[in-house]
Amino acid sequence: MKYRSVIATRLGPPEVLQVVEHDLRAPTPGEVRVRVLAASVSRPDVSNRTGETLYTGTPLAKNKPPFVPGYAIIGDVEALGEGVENVALGDRVGVLTIVGGYTEVLYWSSDSLIPVPTSVDPVDAATLILNYIVAYQVLHRVAKVEAGDIALILGASGGIGTALLQLGQLAGLKLYGLASRRKHGILTQYGATPIDYHTQDFVEVLRQAEPGGIDVVLDGMSRVNSIRGGLSVLRRGGCVVSFGDPGGFPALFRMLWLFATTNLLPNGKSYKLYGTSPYFLGDKRPFLEDWATLFKLLADGQIDPVISETLPIIEAAQAHRLLEGGSVTGNVVLVAPGLA
Repeated sequence: MKYRSVIATRLGPPEVLQVVEHDLRAPTPGEVRVRVLAASVSRPDVSNRTGETLYTGTPLAKNKPPFVPGYAIIGDVEALGEGVENVALGDRVGVLTIVGGYTEVLYWSSDSLIPVPTSVDPVDAATLILNYIVAYQVLHRVAKVEAGDIALILGASGGIGTALLQLGQLAGLKLYGLASRRKHGILTQYGATPIDYHTQDFVEVLRQAEPGGIDVVLDGMSRVNSIRGGLSVLRRGGCVVSFGDPGGFPALFRMLWLFATTNLLPNGKSYKLYGTSPYFLGDKRPFLEDWATLFKLLADGQIDPVISETLPIIEAAQAHRLLEGGSVTGNVVLVAPGLA
């Protein structure tokens, strides 16, 4: 039997993504075979494909062609390797893959699976594995927001931005969001005051609207000028949290310099960086706890992921074109045959 994956044959435009067939095999010891139901399409997937991600060309590179992109999936366990005892056939699971998700079948270590309730829609659930975990942890584990806090979201209309809107509203925050004017509707839907980054200076808008300063800036754009602007509108004790891909080492070095100088200044403001690397390098428990919280919020109808498009897994190249074209509000999700 065969299954299909989408492989980046080289680094470059969406056209480098090609569909390839593989022979189905039995999982190796300690491994499971997962029938993929849904795979999220994220900005890191695009950065991996273009080669703009930080680890391109380093010994840590996971995006050395040919490779299968795809940062996060939801699927059902359909085969167990020898010695696997912590998961059963038919279990629904999530995987934070970094690469490997654009496939109909995924082989993965059984000790790196995320339990997923079957009561939630797998397409919605796919957005929780990356975009919502980032949003939730940025709000509650890094910024440690409290009801009544004033927050600005830089990049409020994308997958993580819309997750921040929903979770921020649930947390009782007063929200402002930066987005193009044609996407302002989604911001107002979740109670945020929209700011058009094409025609408005968000620093001036916030200085007039919130002369006492704001509590937190949630930065998904990773542009130093925007981060500096965010720092300038913070009240004493406020923080900026960056979680976006800086798009290369020069930008990262500028951000790290700003990180060091900001946190050394005696002005009561702080600049923090967030990434998912602790999940792979350290204690997984905080992530598993927060995913469980998010799945409950989804099951209870308290969050409703904004999904702009669903496409078959084999149409990943078109999904990338949509994401890069700037027309997407919320998420794009690739789905298994029968779910498209």
